[in-house]
Amino acid sequence: MDHASPRDRRLDRRIPLGCSAHIRLNEGEEVSAECIELSVSGMTLRSQYVPAEGEVVEVVIASHDNMGRPPLVTHLRVTRCHALSGGQYEIGGSTVRIVG
Repeated sequence: MDHASPRDRRLDRRIPLGCSAHIRLNEGEEVSAECIELSVSGMTLRSQYVPAEGEVVEVVIASHDNMGRPPLVTHLRVTRCHALSGGQYEIGGSTVRIVG
């Protein structure tokens, strides 16, 4: 039986970022977020937004450098959301599509 935690079973390497992001909701509203880590298959965000499990949101991640690069835009399927302190939530999800 495999007793490894889900974090230990990840196949893709996670890259810690800590850069600003926005979650775009279907109604056109944008919610501030912070991209904590990123991988080929998904990401972890921190935000005051509480998504539903399975909800697909558009995430815009600002370029981490000042080279004038456009932001990374993805569609993310929410797989988990955990309450943190200070009204913040940790949101984890899998990448459905890279938009740009």
